[in-house]
Amino acid sequence: MNLSKGELNGHTFLAKLITQYAHIHKKSIGPAAERYIEQLGLRTGEWIERFYEDDSLDWTIDQYVHLIVDLKNSIGGHFEIVSVYPDHVIVRAKECPFGEFVKDAPHLCKMTSSVFGGIAARKFGYGKVSLRQRIALGSPTCEVAVYFQPDEREQGDIYQDIPVTPENGDPFSWEEETISMLNNELQKCDDMVESLLRELEELKRGNS
Repeated sequence: MNLSKGELNGHTFLAKLITQYAHIHKKSIGPAAERYIEQLGLRTGEWIERFYEDDSLDWTIDQYVHLIVDLKNSIGGHFEIVSVYPDHVIVRAKECPFGEFVKDAPHLCKMTSSVFGGIAARKFGYGKVSLRQRIALGSPTCEVAVYFQPDEREQGDIYQDIPVTPENGDPFSWEEETISMLNNELQKCDDMVESLLRELEELKRGNS
């Protein structure tokens, strides 16, 4: 994707930076990258919920679907509601918050799945997210279905029994086990970079 100077802004810069980091991360640690993105999405979703809290004890399906569309559009996506049913909703996007850059790191779609599914699980006890179409994989749009109870009509990522941070707590306070896992993953990234630097040095010496 080529950008003109006028199209370069903070959003496109961050989108490119994040997708390239995610791409390198996935290459260095493999499938574990998706689990990391999932955990980050679950915590981010809980943090985002706080911007939409009101005095009502019970959320409605309408409140939920408007929340997930609004949050995506607030960060640069172009989402709209397609259908709302008592047991599931369908939303569609003409543009991803990461733009065309998401094609460099399709596993970032796990962020959408875990944010949508985590919020559904915390509000309704269960969430299954089906990423029916994905811009990241070449589709012209994204289409996402979120179910609020077990359903066999289509496959998806299932979220339930999601822990909720105590009142006034911080959802980004990572447990020691999670921190250790992330440290191990970062070490693998560092080892890969060091290996590449050694190869470059060897190439330089061989050509001198």
